[in-house]
Amino acid sequence: MDIAALLTSAGINIAVCVVLFSFYSVLRKQPSNVNVYFGRRIASQHSRRIDLCLERFVPSPSWILKAWETSEDEILAIGGLDAVVFVRMLVFSIRMFSIAAVICITLVLPVNYFGTDRRHTIIPFESLEVFTIENVKEGSTWLWVHCLALYIITFSACTLLYFEYRRITNLRLLHIVGSPPNPSHFTILVRSVPWSSEESYCETVKKFFSHYHASVYLSHQMIYKSGTVQKLKDDAEHVCKVLKNVSLEKTCKPSFRHCCSVAGTNSFKKISNEMDIVDGRTGNTDMHLETTTKECASAFVFFKNRYAALMAAKVLQTPNPMLWVTDVAPEPHDIYWSNICIPYRQLWIRKIATLVATIAFMLVFLIPVTFVQGLTQLEKLQKMFPFLRGILKEKFVNQVVTGYLPSVILVLFLCAVPPVMMLFSSMEGSISRSERKKSACCKVLYFTIWNVFFVNVFTGSVISQLSVFSSVTDLPAQLAKAVPAQATFFTTYVLSSGWASLAFEVMQIFPLLCNIFQRFILRLKEDALDSSLSFPYHTEVPRVILFVFLGFTCSILAPLMLPFLLIYFFLAYLVYRNQIINVYITKYDGGGQYWPIAHNTTVFSLLFSQLIALGVFGLKRSSVASGFTIPLLIGTLLFHQYCRQRFLPIFKSNSAQTAIDMDLRDEHCGRMEGIYEHLRLAYNQPSLIEDDSTPPHSVKHHEDMDSGQSSSEDMEKGNELIKKDRRRPVQRSVSLNSDKSVLGLKL
Repeated sequence: MDIAALLTSAGINIAVCVVLFSFYSVLRKQPSNVNVYFGRRIASQHSRRIDLCLERFVPSPSWILKAWETSEDEILAIGGLDAVVFVRMLVFSIRMFSIAAVICITLVLPVNYFGTDRRHTIIPFESLEVFTIENVKEGSTWLWVHCLALYIITFSACTLLYFEYRRITNLRLLHIVGSPPNPSHFTILVRSVPWSSEESYCETVKKFFSHYHASVYLSHQMIYKSGTVQKLKDDAEHVCKVLKNVSLEKTCKPSFRHCCSVAGTNSFKKISNEMDIVDGRTGNTDMHLETTTKECASAFVFFKNRYAALMAAKVLQTPNPMLWVTDVAPEPHDIYWSNICIPYRQLWIRKIATLVATIAFMLVFLIPVTFVQGLTQLEKLQKMFPFLRGILKEKFVNQVVTGYLPSVILVLFLCAVPPVMMLFSSMEGSISRSERKKSACCKVLYFTIWNVFFVNVFTGSVISQLSVFSSVTDLPAQLAKAVPAQATFFTTYVLSSGWASLAFEVMQIFPLLCNIFQRFILRLKEDALDSSLSFPYHTEVPRVILFVFLGFTCSILAPLMLPFLLIYFFLAYLVYRNQIINVYITKYDGGGQYWPIAHNTTVFSLLFSQLIALGVFGLKRSSVASGFTIPLLIGTLLFHQYCRQRFLPIFKSNSAQTAIDMDLRDEHCGRMEGIYEHLRLAYNQPSLIEDDSTPPHSVKHHEDMDSGQSSSEDMEKGNELIKKDRRRPVQRSVSLNSDKSVLGLKL
């Protein structure tokens, strides 16, 4: 591929971005699209007047200015800590690759271009390989420039990573301390409750925690079987009961002989009254049996303070680790109710099954990736399809096929990956929506790095790829040869998957088409339109991290990619801030759990780039550069281990000091009783609320709480409040400049 093909790809993507951004700036001003571009929460507050003015149909950059001026405190209040962490990933990428672009463009790129004694043509017709390290001759004394650039990039990345990790860790602690009282801090999820033939799961849970946690146990709430399958089963049982009652009524046919001893007009009334009496006598018993059969071996257990709940969640409850398994409960809005009743003993089987399915899907995906790579090599393409030789001789067609088409086809195939990985994560048995999305994020990340990078590096047929991996000992040298050759494809991939994807993201093509169909075809009313989307972290986080991986890997090998990558991060910073502010509604918050994923992958990218540089320096016979690269590998590993010991535990569990300080503060302010009252209604199952069939005794209170049963009217009011609260977006009011003295430590 030459510079002209790269510029063709860049020109096509620039045109797509300009057109879509212009359309967006016009469409967002139309009142009919408020639900698409401002979300359900802002749509209810937006003006519905239709003013026919010219300004509504003229593109304007006002949304860019609004996204740029929005502060980080506002991002935190609107999108939660996960949104702030995602924005910080982009800020880190902009800072890091600004440094890398300046160093590599000014130092490394000239060395690569003049690395061999050859006659250069006009730059637009130069091959992109001329700008890579592949153009540097063996034994060159200028390879110390690449080693120096690698040192500067590594030290800059480690420094920025450290400060970002410290900042986000402080922000997570402030988020925990400064947020309103969270029911999940007082609650644990208990699974694998042992079955007893003498008593129900509810009585077993109450007896266990009343005995072993008597001083801190507050109450518990059982979890009941729900979902589509259970609902169909319940409906079938209800139909069977109705048919049984109808059959009983039909057995009492009117006849003179049957009614001779009683008044004919009252015989059926007597039968009906007798059935009602029997039903009244057995109603409570049947409901108790029905409740018992619907109980799962799981329950939410509430404690009187945060410290007690934290200790109960982390301590092994019995000598048998497969019984009475405890964990910190998710937030009420974060619970994934479909998986909450999965038996604990099935989880390891589900994880193995999803792992095997993910690997199989990755292997099947080799077929489209291999086909895509065939398009980048015209010689192979002409041999496979001889009838294309005449068409491929056209200059523009040649540039489009080699520079634009392969990356676009790969992007289209990759669109099917996130839904499949989300399905696999659901099958794993995640108990919270944030955990499910985090698991899908990791799967998509591994999948894209494997298929976009490694499979594309080792080009050719599937057979040749297998022969490459058969010699594991030569892997660094093979990577050193293959990565610079494929750097041109990665550059076009940044244009197609990066720039164009941002334009489609801001346009919201699918929600826009759905809105047009519902509004103008189905003629639905305003209240029936629902476009309350949550931020797709499982697709956007892997995309950003993949580009970070490509940037580090190709920084000194093919520095021509860095300007295109830097433009992507600048655009992403504006686009995603706009989407967080206007489009996506935060229904739950994962507490910034995506940052450890980004940190670990970034460190892996540094190590991988150093390993490839070591192989390249070996192939170029530069012993000095190779020798100086080994300490860099060791130093990066030590830095990673330090960050794991220093910051990672804070993302895994809350500290006892923080929990005790928050408990003392609430006791001093007299908020504990209100928190206890809120716990009683916080974890009601949606299916039970919607069906108005909440089983009796679903919440058991300990000792003095037994006498504090609320009336049926209070329960109905509470259920109505929960219905409304489930539709309400999560609001955060923690300030980045809050007082840090309550933490009792400095990071």
